[in-house]
Amino acid sequence: MSVGELDPVIHAPARLRVVATLATLGPGDEMTFPRLQKLLDMTGGNLSTHLRKLEDAEYVAVTKSHEGRKPVTYLALTPAGRRASEIYTETLRQIVRGATP
Repeated sequence: MSVGELDPVIHAPARLRVVATLATLGPGDEMTFPRLQKLLDMTGGNLSTHLRKLEDAEYVAVTKSHEGRKPVTYLALTPAGRRASEIYTETLRQIVRGATP
């Protein structure tokens, strides 16, 4: 994806919120599924559906693990996801600049 085109994978409002939230993490940092779900105030099923789309595009890494006996899912932007987020943001800036008289 190049600057000038809005990435349709990110452009859906819910996925944009997911990517924007995960982009606040440093490279290599992760967030748990329940934490992201709470921050975005989304149902588990809705969040899962959007994460699957982002994972299929290789923008989000989903890591399943256990803490003791309890399963936990960690989420992070991949390098490709971080780059796609940066390009998306720059494209929006260009659109806004172009719309400013």
